[in-house]
Amino acid sequence: MVMSRRVLLKLSGEVFGGGQIGIDPDVVSGIAVQVAEAVQEGIEVAIVVGGGNFFRGAELSQRGMERSRADYIGMLGTVMNALALQDFIEKTGVETRVQSAITMAQVAEPYIPRRAMRHLEKGRVVIFGAGAGMPYFSTDTVSAQRALEIKADAVLMSKNGVDGVYDADPRTTPDAQKYDQLTFDEALARGLKVVDAAAFALCMENRLPMIVFGMENDGNIARALRGEKIGTLVHAG
Repeated sequence: MVMSRRVLLKLSGEVFGGGQIGIDPDVVSGIAVQVAEAVQEGIEVAIVVGGGNFFRGAELSQRGMERSRADYIGMLGTVMNALALQDFIEKTGVETRVQSAITMAQVAEPYIPRRAMRHLEKGRVVIFGAGAGMPYFSTDTVSAQRALEIKADAVLMSKNGVDGVYDADPRTTPDAQKYDQLTFDEALARGLKVVDAAAFALCMENRLPMIVFGMENDGNIARALRGEKIGTLVHAG
């Protein structure tokens, strides 16, 4: 796998809480150290964070909350995670900027792609919060969209409890087979659910490679950022 010069890393909110509600400082500190290692090796890193450790809009709407309002609550959760990650990365000596798709000038810059690219060129980590700033968009889809806008070489999708793309859910199907690589067409045709179909489609249309990998092993984030062989490579074929 060719090492990418500029990458977009997606971190799920569940990672930040270590499986619990809220933020686990030890977990976030470990992520920050791995990101800093990659940046210090010259890799440009942008990050999209989820907010599932606080709120998940889709789940709130299933419990009766109006969907768009639930999604906005979820977006605010992602900003909390973005600020926490910023703090821990900066403790390693690496400069960061948080850009939010919802205006909140006291804590984050507005999302401006060209400004984000300039920060990356200067060796800063850019963390994107508040999703797309609009309801009904998952952070998987936002990750693909942001990666395309900042001209990233690859989008890296970190997952909890699964270390790549399988032909069935390995948590419920013990003999599920893992793919080392496959095309976006194959992933969509087989209905593989590890990443949103909209994210697969965006990457496929723009020939942006995606790597799906697990968070469980220490150092996996740094390995993925460096472009080492890890997880499943999904490509345009």
